[in-house]
Amino acid sequence: MHTHHGGHGGGEERTHTADDHGPLPSVTPSRRKERRSLILTFFVTGTILIAEVIGGILTGSLALLADAGHMLTDLSALGISLLAIRFATRPPNLRKTYGYYRVEVLGALLNGVILIGLSTVLFMEAWERFANPPEIKTLPMVLVATIGLVANLVGLWILSGARSNLNVRGAFLHILGDTISSLGVIVGGIVMWATGIYLIDPILTIVIGIVIIASAYSLVREAIDVLLESVPKHLEVETIAHAMEEVEGVEAVHDLHIWTITSGMLALSAHIVVAARMHTGHTDELLTRVKRLLLEAHGINHTTLQIESQAYEHVGPVH
Repeated sequence: MHTHHGGHGGGEERTHTADDHGPLPSVTPSRRKERRSLILTFFVTGTILIAEVIGGILTGSLALLADAGHMLTDLSALGISLLAIRFATRPPNLRKTYGYYRVEVLGALLNGVILIGLSTVLFMEAWERFANPPEIKTLPMVLVATIGLVANLVGLWILSGARSNLNVRGAFLHILGDTISSLGVIVGGIVMWATGIYLIDPILTIVIGIVIIASAYSLVREAIDVLLESVPKHLEVETIAHAMEEVEGVEAVHDLHIWTITSGMLALSAHIVVAARMHTGHTDELLTRVKRLLLEAHGINHTTLQIESQAYEHVGPVH
């Protein structure tokens, strides 16, 4: 887009805005892979959930029922993730020019909140069991929990290749938490079978809850950073501004903003000051050099750059 503004000194200055948005892809191979992984994990988790509920009822094991409840939250998280990815593949429109990519981030935030809520329930249950630890049929409990552990490991393996997506990582953390939970149930069952000390069960529950909260906190914090359009952790504004100013023809950089649209999609906008009366052909070459720098050195593939001369009179505040 080329627009003309009156500059200082009566001359006409050219402001060149280059928006590298282009049509945002609605369905990519990575998105399809993420969706297939989530669907497969959803069915594996659902099958083991049913097995653990039946096993918990037959053995009288509250630990197994609690683990089944944990798996139910996994199933919910996977459903939320699938729904979020489905929305995220919808194309942009005139009202939502970025499309629905942020639905993935909202899904990740919701998953994190569910994880924190689950941990609270586990802590409350553990407190009750400290006062009155129930007697459990340990050997059947260990057998069913082992089946659940194997299923969770399969789920982790399926999702491990798609964890670059924040929303899928939320589902991965759910399965990881349940894997630790199943392992705790197995170890606790064996120790209780050998010693008859049922107080081990609530102790393991508290440990599992702490692990889940730690994972949830990291996920929620990252999702909030994306929603607040914070600068990605691995990038420094000062470093990138200095690198842009090192490009031949760039006099200064201001109004520089860097944010994340969704996982793996970084965006940048900035005003680039160039020498007065720079020829249009030269500004195009300069834009190409700056964009190549941002993409190759910093992985920023969605840029909006406005070129202006030193004489350009700004309208509105400069941030």
